[in-house]
Amino acid sequence: MKVLIVDDEELIRDVIKEYLNLENMLFEEASNGYEAIEKAKQEDFDVIIMDIMMPKMDGYKAVKEIREFSNVPFIMLSARSEEYDKLTCFDIGVDDYVTKPFSPRELIARIKAVTKRNNVVDNNQVSYKFKGLEIDASAHEVYIDGNNIYLTPKEYDLLMYLIENKNIALTRENLLTNIWGYDFYGDDRTVDTHIKTLRNNLGKYRNFIITIRKVGYKFEYKE
Repeated sequence: MKVLIVDDEELIRDVIKEYLNLENMLFEEASNGYEAIEKAKQEDFDVIIMDIMMPKMDGYKAVKEIREFSNVPFIMLSARSEEYDKLTCFDIGVDDYVTKPFSPRELIARIKAVTKRNNVVDNNQVSYKFKGLEIDASAHEVYIDGNNIYLTPKEYDLLMYLIENKNIALTRENLLTNIWGYDFYGDDRTVDTHIKTLRNNLGKYRNFIITIRKVGYKFEYKE
């Protein structure tokens, strides 16, 4: 496993590197967003740990730039714990969010969880079609009336999980556990936010995702 550590504080990078060494994980490091983008273009990483507040280019902009050519999982680091900051990160496709100061052991656990989820083998069924909504699971691509649309990795995983459990009511806790992992320290609003952005991306087919009051959601489609 290879990790890119992006933080302008050398001390934090050193602490993370120490614990990655203990897990026999390979790593590279960058001190700002520009360096991170260049390294991500030159090498393949299993996960990128990205600080938000950095000189030259912040973590938000760096994630957006890297997302244009890579679906690598991101774990965001921030001293800010406001809900707005977390939801902003999830909106741009970040997989997990860790607030400083953090436990290095917890960070390692989150790295393992994120990469494990990212490497899950796809279902044998390679495509799904629901009227004008089509999903090519082998290519991780989604089409609306023949037009390819962009979904963040989490939005795609959420859509696929709902489809694989078509017509079954799924609780928010179930979705958190199976999409974000049992060790994700999130809450119901994480699910609700992703459902909202996923529905927006699905356009006129947004109504396939049904809200089950006081329970959660389901993908409803009758043949």
